[in-house]
Amino acid sequence: MLAICAFDARPLATRHQLPATSYSASSYSPTSYQLLASYSASSYSPLATHNSFMAQRLRLGPQMINTSGEHNAFYRRTLQVLAEERLPFLIGGAFAVDYLLGTSRQTKDLDLFVTPEDVPAILETLGMAGYRVEITDPQWLGKAFCGHDFVDIIFGFGNGITKIDGSWFPDAVKGELWGVEALFCPLEESLWSKAFVMERDRFDGADVAHIILLKGPELDWRRILGRFGPHWRVLLAHLTLFGFVYPGRRDRVPEWVLRELIGRLSGDLEPSPDSETCFGPYLSRTQYVYDLERLGMVDARER
Repeated sequence: MLAICAFDARPLATRHQLPATSYSASSYSPTSYQLLASYSASSYSPLATHNSFMAQRLRLGPQMINTSGEHNAFYRRTLQVLAEERLPFLIGGAFAVDYLLGTSRQTKDLDLFVTPEDVPAILETLGMAGYRVEITDPQWLGKAFCGHDFVDIIFGFGNGITKIDGSWFPDAVKGELWGVEALFCPLEESLWSKAFVMERDRFDGADVAHIILLKGPELDWRRILGRFGPHWRVLLAHLTLFGFVYPGRRDRVPEWVLRELIGRLSGDLEPSPDSETCFGPYLSRTQYVYDLERLGMVDARER
């Protein structure tokens, strides 16, 4: 395989301000992925900081994705490298939502969703193609860099709730981006993953609302309920907000879904006996540090 990019010689920390374990093409091997397995859930720190994301504009209209931006040649090459090796991945994040909804947020971030089992081969393949690759966070995130450009290799939720697994792929949508055939993350899973993003500098509730607004009647709501499982209150919160934002479009959510969730709520009004547990870190890694450090509450992720 021919190398397609040169490494950025600048220190990684000066480019992205992320503590990370990085690998070059010459040093990376599948056995290096054992680093990921060496981390346990208990080692995950709720104090870890998120990346800062620029505010993104969203406008409704015909499906359009800008495929001629300054980063898109890099993205196209990345997809081609992985496709040539027949490595499984889903296009996720804003590109998937824009492609499936017909929205355009002028995003510059490309997220590739992969299973943890496929991370070693994907990083090794990109490393052999000349990328600098790293495990940025052993819970959920790797990255591949080419100069100033990078792509996120996402294999789990940042809050630790779940990993990407094979069940994400059967309902993926076939499409094409930058002339490369690819699979796009299903909207049901996009809604699930975005529902938990409630940082001070990033709130994905608008994405959730637009998925429901534009595709609500077509969504597999039983699958969505199953995905949220015991965290159904998060879904109900978003559906309540949807009814506030779009009072004339409340019928985009099937009535039975709301009745099901409201029924659960009406039967679960008493305080939990687990009064010292805080579920806030599932929504934000930084905004509930006070509760954990000053109030002495227990991070629900570490129970």
